Amino acid sequence: MSQTVKNKIIDQVDLLSDSQQRQVLNFAQRLATAPGVPSQDLLRFAGSIDAADLKAMLQAVQDGCERVDRNAW
Repeated sequence: MSQTVKNKIIDQVDLLSDSQQRQVLNFAQRLATAPGVPSQDLLRFAGSIDAADLKAMLQAVQDGCERVDRNAW
């Protein structure tokens, strides 16, 4: 990570309360220790979802997730 990114993170964290800073620390620690999955292990799933199911999922996302309800906030 470049020093610039680190400095920007530090600048932002400095603006947070102690409680928020603890949340950032906890999140960073979880990210650093999260187990990864090698991409080659995921290749066996390629093509395993039926094209009709993919189309239905895409439609559901477009119908339900791409809307903003300004009154919900």
